[in-house]
Amino acid sequence: MDNFNWIESYPHCVTVSDTRGIIIAMNSASRKNFKKYGGEKLIGASLFDCHPESANTIIRNQLAGQAANTYLTESKEKKRLISQVPWYRNNEFGGMVETIITLPQDLLVKKR
Repeated sequence: MDNFNWIESYPHCVTVSDTRGIIIAMNSASRKNFKKYGGEKLIGASLFDCHPESANTIIRNQLAGQAANTYLTESKEKKRLISQVPWYRNNEFGGMVETIITLPQDLLVKKR
């Protein structure tokens, strides 16, 4: 199989950090979403420099506890699902992956 790089063409933002909160990868959607903050130039930057202290407290706790954090944001223009989860390489904690998915305003909720 060829080296299919699905993450680059994945339509939602994916940003990856290491165990210290340094951004080590961003897919195309993430670079575009964060263009006004530097886009690709954010690779190598600290998450702590990109967020207010209230968010940095959460990030520190996530990194220390290898903990996930998932929430919704909503503005007049859009709703977004934010998922921040740990990633691992060879069973060792590698850092965090943040996925941002813009949701349709009329999102159907299927109840079971």
